[in-house]
Amino acid sequence: MITVCLATYNGEKYIIEQLNSILSQLDINDEIIISDDHSKDNTVDVIRRLNDNRIKIFKNEKGQGYSKNFENAINKASGDIIFICDQDDVWLDYKVQIMVEALSTAPLAIHNALIVDGELNLLNESHFDLYNVEKGFFKNFLKTRYIGACMAFRREILDKALPFPKNQKLCAYDYWLTLIAEYYYKVELVRQPLIKYRRHFNNASTGGTKSNNSLMKKISMRLYSLYHLLKR
Repeated sequence: MITVCLATYNGEKYIIEQLNSILSQLDINDEIIISDDHSKDNTVDVIRRLNDNRIKIFKNEKGQGYSKNFENAINKASGDIIFICDQDDVWLDYKVQIMVEALSTAPLAIHNALIVDGELNLLNESHFDLYNVEKGFFKNFLKTRYIGACMAFRREILDKALPFPKNQKLCAYDYWLTLIAEYYYKVELVRQPLIKYRRHFNNASTGGTKSNNSLMKKISMRLYSLYHLLKR
């Protein structure tokens, strides 16, 4: 069984395009867990109009932030294989099939992405090449280029990953999953782009671009994450 964990917040503009690209790749017993972080637009109503039993919606009573929102979705997942999914991208054909194959050799896999603008115009044909994505704990501890929207993992990862560290400002969910996988397990890189990774002014994450955090903030983030990592 496959679970797609999708965190939403004011995502009505792109969400149906994204969901249609996912649903066509899932079997009848798979599921999409949507954790909505108290959206102020019509995101939830738009999703409900699809009337697909594979979609299960959970609404937060108040905004929790995007990392906790993803943790909420992951906690609701029933699948043996879990995909992380943003609300505004588009999955390419065969993503599920290719990633399931990659997960036969490693508990967590990261695939490449086409970087596009809000209208899906191509900006760069390889996230991996643009940001020099490579495996390795120390490389990704110091400056990871893994992005959650390109992650899939086997459920066993959650034995170490859950619960996420409480301070999400010091440890974002995808950075945490990266560290857990690189330190305790094994990571497989899939060089083929499998999503159109949409970059626009409302994105919640930096998408691998240069961080605006101060040096002290960067040090604090790494020390905080390392402390919690070694406790697992």
